[in-house]
Amino acid sequence: MNTMPSHIITRSHYLNKVKPFINQSIIKVFTGQRRVGKSYLLFQLMDYLKTVYSEPSVLYINKEDLAFSFIATAADLVTYVNENASKTSKTYLFIDEIQDITDFSIALRSLLLQENLDIYCTGSNATMLSSDIAGHLSGRFIEINVQSLSYSEFLDFHTLQDTPSTLELYMKYGGLPYLKNLSLEDEVVFEYLKNIYSTIVYRDIINRFAIRNVSFLEKLVHFMCSTTGSLFSNKKISDFLKSQKTNMPPNQVQLYVNYLVNAFLIYKVSRYDLIGKRLFEIGDKYYFENLGIRNALWGYRLEDRGKIIENIVYNELLFKGYQVHVGVLGSQEIDFIAQKNTEKWYIQVALALTEEKTLEREFGNLLKIQDNYRKTVVTLDTYQGASYEGIEVLNLSSFCLS
Repeated sequence: MNTMPSHIITRSHYLNKVKPFINQSIIKVFTGQRRVGKSYLLFQLMDYLKTVYSEPSVLYINKEDLAFSFIATAADLVTYVNENASKTSKTYLFIDEIQDITDFSIALRSLLLQENLDIYCTGSNATMLSSDIAGHLSGRFIEINVQSLSYSEFLDFHTLQDTPSTLELYMKYGGLPYLKNLSLEDEVVFEYLKNIYSTIVYRDIINRFAIRNVSFLEKLVHFMCSTTGSLFSNKKISDFLKSQKTNMPPNQVQLYVNYLVNAFLIYKVSRYDLIGKRLFEIGDKYYFENLGIRNALWGYRLEDRGKIIENIVYNELLFKGYQVHVGVLGSQEIDFIAQKNTEKWYIQVALALTEEKTLEREFGNLLKIQDNYRKTVVTLDTYQGASYEGIEVLNLSSFCLS
């Protein structure tokens, strides 16, 4: 195994998710966008195993390291593991960026038959799960999606206190873990983030799906930046195509959008009809996994602050373990319906609550919902007063840190 980093900041949120499955005959798969810290979670697990067992047998394969370039196929992987796994004790097998191994799911199915192996792997493309793994290993794997740092993790990584200026840094630069090694300045951070974006686009989209119209893909990403959190409808697609003087059918555009989702660059959020109790089949919203990448590509603009805090709220809800939809109540919209087990949480997001029209819209929409589940308005204001007719008000930092 190659040398582990000398200092690892523990992300206990994810470690606690995987602990119950250690030593179970089930493959643990960490998925997420490149550079969100999946590799370091593997290292974190290795460190944890050392606290439980005196000398655990660990086998680590990193497909981003040229030293492992000889492991290219399923057969190569099985051969290497069989030759290097312990013959006398359980081996903890860690495979980083497993999607770079051809037919890796066939190898995993074979390796899972060996009782002396406990398998963990990471991947940077969602199709890896939906097609490659799920097809061969249904019921024998768990997925743990790893996100960029939440706001609380951002404070820990950068040893910062929660202040308005600190929250602003998070809103602008996002939460890629490596930022802790950089000076938090636009020229430095945005250059780094642009390079990460290029890696994602070329390795996980253009190369993987043999994209030919690279120029259109780039334009589409900028369009997603400009319409973050807006309804992505056929009309918007049509208008966008006209503005680009492009003859590309909307279904092809949707295919490209799906590539961006599969690479974890953006999240797709479906709309839920609160009256009809059903998901809409068309008209979704999209949010960025990492706002720093969005801002590096599009710019950090004053007029986008509402979109940015809405994106942060969505990401935070995912981090907290909620399933999230956009709510539709007749002609009105509820920004988010978050559900965990049988509990629901209705959330509206507002930049500020200083205008009467804003109060009527944000609180009025929530008051129309005829049930007793939690209802909250999240704002960038620092308001700490009473609720409004039973609807709580949280500022963004309180929402993230609660």
